[in-house]
Amino acid sequence: MPQRLPSTPPILPGLTYIRPLGSGGFADVFLYEQDMPRRDVAVKVLPADIRDPDLRRMFNVEADVLAHLSAHPAIVTVYQAGISADGRPYIVMEYCPGALAQRYRIERMPVEEVLAIGVRMSGALESAHRAGLIHRDIKPSNILTTTFGSPVLADFGISSSLLRAGRDQVLAMSIPWSAPEVVTEETSGTVASEVWGLGATVYSLLAGHSPFERRERGQNSRELLRRRITRASYTDIPRSDVPDSLQRVLATAMNRIPARRYPSALAFADALRDVQRELGLSPTPVDVPESGWAPSSREVDFDDSVLRGPVRSRLERTTARKSDRTAGLTGLARDEDEPIDGAAGAPRRLAPWLVGAGAAVAVAAAAVIATLLLTGGL
Repeated sequence: MPQRLPSTPPILPGLTYIRPLGSGGFADVFLYEQDMPRRDVAVKVLPADIRDPDLRRMFNVEADVLAHLSAHPAIVTVYQAGISADGRPYIVMEYCPGALAQRYRIERMPVEEVLAIGVRMSGALESAHRAGLIHRDIKPSNILTTTFGSPVLADFGISSSLLRAGRDQVLAMSIPWSAPEVVTEETSGTVASEVWGLGATVYSLLAGHSPFERRERGQNSRELLRRRITRASYTDIPRSDVPDSLQRVLATAMNRIPARRYPSALAFADALRDVQRELGLSPTPVDVPESGWAPSSREVDFDDSVLRGPVRSRLERTTARKSDRTAGLTGLARDEDEPIDGAAGAPRRLAPWLVGAGAAVAVAAAAVIATLLLTGGL
């Protein structure tokens, strides 16, 4: 199947297009410069020909989930969302110049760095789970790197609520990092399958390939990968600098039986931190919400496929005119002491210096009259 070409970048108010960043199965990502405040941002846009309500629903879900979670230091930040002039939904997000999509395949990533990434991603997932949300697509390409070099989790487009376990959902998966129960379509995603996905991701970053991938050409079709994953026999990573304790942690996270895995992303993080201590490393902090935390906004509606957000049908260019300066709010700018309900034709106030001068004359006249009265001049 030929790869879809990127759509035309939309004209967006306050944003200047720079270049494309990438294209996925149903959305394009472009680099823009925001005018105020000045910064680079990534804008995710649905193509103009997308009319599928399921895709619109997934797009809305991503915007809403990120709004709930993007304050987390290991989750990509969303700034705003809306609808472009040509009717396309878009999300404006933090621009992350780096990604792990191919890096682990072309270089040997240090164990220390991979452990830190695993702990930070565990904290991000634990926070999502406590908010009642699951990601459903944990893999290396969904871990981006900020301008400060920090890893952040992205692409919540197919995430769903833990409370919807029995309802029909769009089943989407990235086979090499999917848990056996997801591959066999027994579930669309659970906390246990998220632990598997994160374990498989950490494995990939260390091994240079996904856990059940073979080096031989023609041995990594979707069907062959499915079969290997459903049997789920853990193979040690062939690196001498990967300690046995870390191999055991990953084997537990990727156990074929969900009940035998770590019970939570936080438990997985704690196991990775134990390995860090064993290696003489400072344990990476786990960022999770406090017990009293709850999302500040309403719950995510996973059935919402309605186009939402401010629509800008055209970009207006306004210039302040001399006549506007006395028209209250019709001008682009006003003095701080001008009444906001001022209207054209309203009585003009006397200038402060003129009022002051009149008062001074009145005072002087009164003083002269008083003197004359006292001296008998009147």
